[in-house]
Amino acid sequence: MSLTTRVLIGLVAGFLVGLANARYPSSAGVVLVTVAEPVGTIFINLIRMTAIPLVVSLLIVSIGSLATSSTLGRAAWKAAAVMLALLVVAAAISLAVAQPVLARLNVDASAAKAIARPAAAKLEFRIQPADAPPARSALAQWFVDLVPQNAIKAVADGSMLPIIVFTLLFAAALARVGDERRASVLRVAGGVADAMQRLVAGILQLAPIGVFALAVPLASTLGLSAAAAVIAYIVLVVSLTVLVVALVVYPVGIAAGPLSTREFVTYCAPAQTVAFASRTSLAALPAMIESAKRADLPPVAAGFIIPLGASLFRVGAAVAQTVGVLFLARLYAVPLTPAQLASILFTVILTTFAVPGIPFGSIIAMVPVLGAAGVPVEGIGILLAVDTIPDMFRTTANVTGSLTLATVIAGTSKLRKRSY
Repeated sequence: MSLTTRVLIGLVAGFLVGLANARYPSSAGVVLVTVAEPVGTIFINLIRMTAIPLVVSLLIVSIGSLATSSTLGRAAWKAAAVMLALLVVAAAISLAVAQPVLARLNVDASAAKAIARPAAAKLEFRIQPADAPPARSALAQWFVDLVPQNAIKAVADGSMLPIIVFTLLFAAALARVGDERRASVLRVAGGVADAMQRLVAGILQLAPIGVFALAVPLASTLGLSAAAAVIAYIVLVVSLTVLVVALVVYPVGIAAGPLSTREFVTYCAPAQTVAFASRTSLAALPAMIESAKRADLPPVAAGFIIPLGASLFRVGAAVAQTVGVLFLARLYAVPLTPAQLASILFTVILTTFAVPGIPFGSIIAMVPVLGAAGVPVEGIGILLAVDTIPDMFRTTANVTGSLTLATVIAGTSKLRKRSY
């Protein structure tokens, strides 16, 4: 039985037990919730402890590696600019659509507050320190807090935004270091990233138990509205993923690339089929490269840009993480200020470059996003359990984004071999 199936069984079992407990309260139910809550917290803490080393190491490898080839550097930086622009648009559209839709989600206010209180008490991530100067505006304080006074203290405090800013600056500086020394640092960072991914993969084997333990108290408190909210989340995230691909990714690939609309659709279809079925961009990589060759894209596009995109560019994750954090904020009755919404966009865009190449990788990478917005991290257990269908569409969007990236680079540079 696959991990996905076992996690889904854990969620359904947890919801059924919790709903029964809400419907027919008993002393045994109280004991079960009392036991389940710390088990769920331990599972979340196991995931949380990997977030900082995983995100930092992957960002260093991703950004620092862009400078390892002088001949491909120009194409890489152009690709990075295109990736960043598409991620910003995808996240902004998701935020603009999902927030008003989720505001209409019917979640019992008193029940939401009940689950928010214990979760908030356990929350360790903070976007602003408790002793922030009261006279400074919230927006000004947000910008000030982006730059840590002490990077080590930011790590100890779990302040993800300052950590990410420091990591970006470090990786940019690393790109200017001599090849030999840069390679040494990248090898260390790559080793840390590989070890963290293996650790996360091991932790996820406990996901069925952790998800069950998280679902029982949630369903006990929220009742049927919890199940309805989860269904609404799945419909919303799938719909927005399709919308972004259809209205943003496809038009960019067609308008800025050398292929006609029919050629572009034919070019994307084989890899999209593999991605949808396998739920991994790397499994679709051979089909992506073959499609680029059949479309007569230049070697740099097929041999460098597509592998780069498959490793780093995840436009589907930008949609899923934005919707996910807004959904959990609604579920836990956490109001989001304009500064927190800005933090969501900023952190989503950066953490998409650090999504680990493992099952549920995009959900695991949501930990910094939730921390930046002040939303309880405990909710990712629910998203993990229902991620199968969103992941199919998310992976297909990621692959489509990588294919689009290759055509844009081929169509907007001298790398293009011929006109169409």
